[in-house]
Amino acid sequence: MTQSKKQQERQWRVRKESQNPTHGKVKSFEELAEELTPATDQPKQ
Repeated sequence: MTQSKKQQERQWRVRKESQNPTHGKVKSFEELAEELTPATDQPKQ
């Protein structure tokens, strides 16, 4: 083996985290609240 198991896992984790997918990410309550508050602040016509 040319690399240790720990090095392989670390490199895999770096590659995985650098992808930064948004399609499977669960939003926090603050993010959901930020999306909802502008809609309620707009005056109704």
